[in-house]
Amino acid sequence: MPAIIPLGWFHTVIGIVALISGVITLFKYKEISYRNRSGVIYLVTTLVTAVTALMIYQHGGFGVAHAMGVAALLALAVGMLAEARKLFGKWSRHIQAFSFSATLLFHCLPAVTDGLLRLPVGDPILTSINDPIMQASHLALFVAFLIGVTIQLRWISRQPAAT
Repeated sequence: MPAIIPLGWFHTVIGIVALISGVITLFKYKEISYRNRSGVIYLVTTLVTAVTALMIYQHGGFGVAHAMGVAALLALAVGMLAEARKLFGKWSRHIQAFSFSATLLFHCLPAVTDGLLRLPVGDPILTSINDPIMQASHLALFVAFLIGVTIQLRWISRQPAAT
């Protein structure tokens, strides 16, 4: 793996802040929203992380990490439209929750990939993205996302309608 450039370090630190604030927000409020401070921190740091991901070209051209950045930006846009404009009617809160929760998945997949391919420094756990451990890690994250978002959407469905 190439050495991490200064922008990569900034991207990584902001991404860690995003992950921590996202998890705190989900545990505290059961959904990510710009209506609370930790939600705002999560959404802003996610935006910065996604944008900086698009600026890092250590492996040549546009790659999977860039696609995750684009997916995160799209999910942020859909979630913001759902929350702010109620664009999806009675389903807006569900769409918001799904979209913002998906951004957590879009953080976790490259974070786990990069971590397994870089750490420990000098002797990383994995040397290939095609390693079965990597594939199992990605599958576990996706299953955790599906379980988490299902629980979250069921909780939202049980909440009284907003007036």
